[in-house]
Amino acid sequence: MKELEKYQKKLQRYLDQGRYQHTLGVMYTSAALAMAYHYDLKKAMTAGLLHDCAKNVPNDKKLELCKKHHIEITDIERENPFLLHAKVGAWIAKKKYDVKDEEVLHAIKVHTTGAPAMGTLDMILFIADYIEPGRDKAHNLPQIREMAFTSLEQTVEKILYDTLHYLNEKSGRIDPTTQLTYEYYKNRKEMAV
Repeated sequence: MKELEKYQKKLQRYLDQGRYQHTLGVMYTSAALAMAYHYDLKKAMTAGLLHDCAKNVPNDKKLELCKKHHIEITDIERENPFLLHAKVGAWIAKKKYDVKDEEVLHAIKVHTTGAPAMGTLDMILFIADYIEPGRDKAHNLPQIREMAFTSLEQTVEKILYDTLHYLNEKSGRIDPTTQLTYEYYKNRKEMAV
């Protein structure tokens, strides 16, 4: 756990206070979910702590890093470069924090949009980012927080459903990966019934 302390000290220099507090909330929520689902605690905490390590990188710098390091950019990410913090964050975690674990890096990469057929750590981080104690604006949050400790897949599907409805209501553009991920988990839920 010494590595986590080292990461925390470094992150405090690069994140604003609100983002840093959110990051700690996600780390501890990831730990709680990891314990509930018998998943590796250190991996979950590492992913939670580093998931937003690129959040305060300016948008033009995110685009520049993607171009320079051949990180794929979708059209919607090009129009809304703040969405790139997940992909750029995975790169920063690997290059600047020396994270070698591919599961941790993948979880960071997909924590915003999700991805079809996510692994356990992917789902833990995706959910933890949504339900951490500092969050208070999301629709159905009490229900989702409770659900998170009974079924990762159903919780992912519910978060995606609420996110898509929110974006549709405010006429926000939807990343195609988010829609694909929702369809994947919705179909899995229907097949299980």
